[in-house]
Amino acid sequence: MTQTADIATDITPEDRLRADFYNFLGLLLAGPPDQLRLDQMAGLRGDDTEFGKAIQGMARVARVTKPAAAEREFNALFIGLGRGELLPYASYYLTGFLNEKPLAQLRGDMAARGIARAANVYDPEDNIASLMEMMAGMIVGRFGRPAPLADQKTFWSRHIGPWAGHFFTDLEAAASSVLYASVGAAGRTFMEIEREGFRMTAD
Repeated sequence: MTQTADIATDITPEDRLRADFYNFLGLLLAGPPDQLRLDQMAGLRGDDTEFGKAIQGMARVARVTKPAAAEREFNALFIGLGRGELLPYASYYLTGFLNEKPLAQLRGDMAARGIARAANVYDPEDNIASLMEMMAGMIVGRFGRPAPLADQKTFWSRHIGPWAGHFFTDLEAAASSVLYASVGAAGRTFMEIEREGFRMTAD
């Protein structure tokens, strides 16, 4: 996505952590991790909550994963010969087809928020990596002012909530998933936390 403003500095620590994890998921789902990214994953620490245990699991797998293996896994999951094991797009998960109404709705909401696809990105905007990046950018104000929680909730409920949990569950269980099974577990539990957090906020 194209950055249109400096990131705001008056973000709460909790929201910055949320944005950081959205960004982290976006990076892992946009391309296979290199050694630096694997080292970052290996250094993560989690508590005894379900999410914390998922983070611990991701760190454990990252410690024994080499970049070449991560790349083979990513290609099998998302690229493949003709197509990968998973199709990580909102349109596909919600309608069974690519480039359908959910993508058009997303593009309308992106335009209203001043979010534009980067010139060197050719994937449809409703792919999971881009949506994770958009949420991070909205939280910290990368596309203008930080989005109020109500606006974050609206965007999440329209474009992420209806399908991202299903995608991460599929990623966790995919035949090709090893490292990405742990990413799926962490993503699934994070989506559950976000859903509950948004549920507790007033419309």
